[in-house]
Amino acid sequence: MQNYLDIFIDEEYPDFIDKYLSTKSLERLKHVTQFCGCDYTALYSPLFKYTRYDHSIVVAHMTWHFTHDKKETIAALLHDIGTPCFAHTIDLVFGDYINQESSERSTIDIIKRDKKIQEYLKADGISDEDINNHSQYHILENKKPKLCTDRLDGVLHTCYVWIHTHSLAEIKEVYDNLRVITNEEGDPEIGFRDVAVAEKFALMVYNYAHELQWNTDKYVSKYISEIVKESFDQKLLSLEDLYTKKEEDICNIFDKNFTSWKSFASAKTISRSESEPQGKFYISFETKKRNTMPLIQTKDGCMRIDGASEYAKNLYNKISTEKDTKYAFIDGIKMI
Repeated sequence: MQNYLDIFIDEEYPDFIDKYLSTKSLERLKHVTQFCGCDYTALYSPLFKYTRYDHSIVVAHMTWHFTHDKKETIAALLHDIGTPCFAHTIDLVFGDYINQESSERSTIDIIKRDKKIQEYLKADGISDEDINNHSQYHILENKKPKLCTDRLDGVLHTCYVWIHTHSLAEIKEVYDNLRVITNEEGDPEIGFRDVAVAEKFALMVYNYAHELQWNTDKYVSKYISEIVKESFDQKLLSLEDLYTKKEEDICNIFDKNFTSWKSFASAKTISRSESEPQGKFYISFETKKRNTMPLIQTKDGCMRIDGASEYAKNLYNKISTEKDTKYAFIDGIKMI
């Protein structure tokens, strides 16, 4: 983790964030994995455990690098404090397959309940609304397909930690080429100086989007969401537990109460089919589309990479058109 984090730490270190790192609300995120439960099955082999806590720190440092704005940097650090265990997988519990926004609790509610965060914000001269109103922070958050630091880390850590398609050196090359550009709407947005480097990032985006729209990731999300729902029904878990317990403790509950968990944990491959599997727990659904189309700074202004590169345009066409098989299952799992 440290080698990855080091890429994003400026020489002018934002030491004002350090006091927040030991607050209860942020400490909880050390036990919420970034990959929505994929750490708990052999279907994936992440290089190390990357948590929402790690992601929050990286996004804060990225945001500081591009803005040197204290408010936006602290907002970046706290942007995920409402995330439940297994993160976006829990959106599926609520039937939110496409937007994946149902499970996160309000940032403002959490920071108001955390006395230490309240104390630190007051000392920094920052209001609750400064932290809660993310629409004012174009570098931290932006509507798709615009690039922002939250989305940037999502692409980079997926390619490095999770699916192993890119090295630290490649990530550093991409990151060092980014700058703040005024976009087509007159707002600041991070974008690239060089088309060649932006093309390398476009390939990262393709790998990221492909994995998150493919059946292995979808199977993990659906299986965990269903075992969570069954745990609710059997009174083994409550909704509140997802915001207070550690993921590893919840996984122990699954292991003790559901015979399918060991098969899920040890599975190394999923099977794919175009016809409905019989006698299997299978998945077949559409999910949130992941995409990021960065800006390029040119001598004539700015444009999206798909307008500056035929190579990138083809990659984005593949993202929008490629589909996995209709069904997927694990041979050893017949039911939850």
